[in-house]
Amino acid sequence: MNYKIREMRKDEYQYLDDFLYEAIFQREGDDPVPREIILNPKLQVYIKDFGMLPDDYCLCTEIDNRLVGAVWVRNIAGYGSVDDGTPEFAISLYKEYRGYGIGSELMHKMLQLLRSKCYRKVSLAVQKDNYALSMYKKAGFQIIDENAEEFIMEYIFM
Repeated sequence: MNYKIREMRKDEYQYLDDFLYEAIFQREGDDPVPREIILNPKLQVYIKDFGMLPDDYCLCTEIDNRLVGAVWVRNIAGYGSVDDGTPEFAISLYKEYRGYGIGSELMHKMLQLLRSKCYRKVSLAVQKDNYALSMYKKAGFQIIDENAEEFIMEYIFM
């Protein structure tokens, strides 16, 4: 599959609504959660006014001039927040593009970008039964905490 990973342009930040919805883990066989869920303030912190905070970075995947995935970070009090100085990681791909290694490459590119910006670590939250958990572990994220439904993970730059 031919794709390109690049920085998301400011005029494309509107697509983060779609990617935030796609980032919500939905179990097979369950009814899809309504799209309006992204209007919840606890989710809006991931995308509202994206690009306005100093730690806002976003990469996207493009296939045939169409955005099909994104990875973004920002320093927020989100589900996977570990402290005030660590940005939180979010990633998603449209379903039809999953399973081709695009997500893994997108994740690695963001980790490279953060390393080049001298970040010490990045965090995320992932549901315990989310298939992406193994991808995060393989990339070097470590479980540092958990609650009833999620693992809190951290990647430390060496």
